[in-house]
Amino acid sequence: MPAPDDPMMPSSFEGNEEFYETSRTTKLFRRIKEEPLIPIGMALTCWALYRASRSIRAGNDRDYTNKMFRRRIYAQAFTVAAMVGGSYYYADEHRARKNLENKVAEQKAKEKNRAWIKELEAREDERVELEKLAKGAK
Repeated sequence: MPAPDDPMMPSSFEGNEEFYETSRTTKLFRRIKEEPLIPIGMALTCWALYRASRSIRAGNDRDYTNKMFRRRIYAQAFTVAAMVGGSYYYADEHRARKNLENKVAEQKAKEKNRAWIKELEAREDERVELEKLAKGAK
């Protein structure tokens, strides 16, 4: 057991890789930075829909309401175009990231398998030692 003043005190999160991996919010903000046009398009769509619904509730002129609904459609088209364009533009980067994630997952699986085999070997050695002790005691 390490001394209390040892800077490398064990953590309750040791061995928990999920704790150290990126969180959902980190991933969300990374994606927003990568493709900023999508959230902008979503915000414009929500704004136009909000203004149209306010106009309907207030009973204002139909022209303004229709204008807001057209803006909503344009904003949705812009968002879809941004999604398609971003998927083409970042396709190589996403593919490289996916390959890296697959390699990391594969390596983790191999390490887990090695640890499992090591544990089985240790148990087998323990069993053999107990059998030797049992035979020696007879």
